[in-house]
Amino acid sequence: MIGLFQKFKNNLQFTEDIALVMLRVLLAYVFYQTGIEKVHSIDGTIYWFEGLGIPFPAFNAYFSMLTEIFGVVLLFTGLGTRIISLPLIIVLLVALFTVHIDHGWLVIGSSLNDPEVASRVARAKAILKEYGNWDWLSAKGTFVVLQNGMENVVTYISMLLVLLARGPGKYSIDVLIEARYNAGLNG
Repeated sequence: MIGLFQKFKNNLQFTEDIALVMLRVLLAYVFYQTGIEKVHSIDGTIYWFEGLGIPFPAFNAYFSMLTEIFGVVLLFTGLGTRIISLPLIIVLLVALFTVHIDHGWLVIGSSLNDPEVASRVARAKAILKEYGNWDWLSAKGTFVVLQNGMENVVTYISMLLVLLARGPGKYSIDVLIEARYNAGLNG
C-alpha cells in the first residue's frame, strides 16, 4: 500500500510547478485590480488612507500602488518572486489590520448562518423589487451583503507564503537566471 501511494505521489509531482504558476497568475490578477484602481485614483487612495489613520498616507498610498503594480509584472513572469512576496504581504497585512479585521471572516455575509444578514438581504430585495428594476439588477447575479471580512486577504497572504517558501516553480524567469548563474559558476 505504501509503495502504491509513493508511486501515486511521484506521478503527481509535475503538478507542483503548474500549481505555482497558477498561484502567481491568480495573485497577479488580484494585484492588477487593486493596483490599477490606485493608479487611476491615487488622490482618493491617499484620502482613504488618511481616514483609516494610516501614517504617512501619501507615502503609503504610493508604496502600495507601486508594490502592487510591480508585483503584477514580477509575479506573472516569475522574476524576483520571493523578493516581491514580502512587500506584497506587508501591503496585505496593513489592509487586514486597518480594513478587514473588524468585519469578521466572510467577504460576503451568509444569509444561512446570520439572521441579520438574511433580514437585510430580504428587505433589500423587497425594496428593489418594488422600486427598482429587479430583473436588470439581478440579471448578473444575486443580491448580497458585503461584509468585507478577512477571508480573501488571509487567502492571498497564504498564497504568497507558499511562493515565498517554494519559489516560483520551474516555469519562471527566476529559474532561467539561476540556471544561467549556475552554468557560469561551473563553466
